[in-house]
Amino acid sequence: MKEQMQREKNLDQGGGAGAAAAAAVAIGAALWLAAAALAGKREAWDAAVYWVVAYPAALLACLGLGYRFPQRCWRWPLLLFEAQAVAMAVRNGEPGSLLPLGLALFALLALPGLWLARLGARRRGRDPQGPG
Repeated sequence: MKEQMQREKNLDQGGGAGAAAAAAVAIGAALWLAAAALAGKREAWDAAVYWVVAYPAALLACLGLGYRFPQRCWRWPLLLFEAQAVAMAVRNGEPGSLLPLGLALFALLALPGLWLARLGARRRGRDPQGPG
């Protein structure tokens, strides 16, 4: 019991930031690659499966990450969606000349995730703007 309380305290103080960042990147890349592979498309967002399955799953992941790692929770959606841009470049074998535009578009796609991550942090009862 004491050990669990100490783990929670460490998470509250930002101790889980590395795990949260790794999870966000892994989830984002996996969702992008899976959607593209399932649809047989070069870019996942060209397929309905991205918008119907992968994008909502990414948003739910943002909510969960915000709840589990509430400190500076705005980081998780940005990492998750920008990881999708990196996964797209890796899958295509090149970043392409439109990468800056793609990064901007992924940042826009992350906006609902930012709101959901903050909602998750608030549901947990922590101030998402607090130190950590």
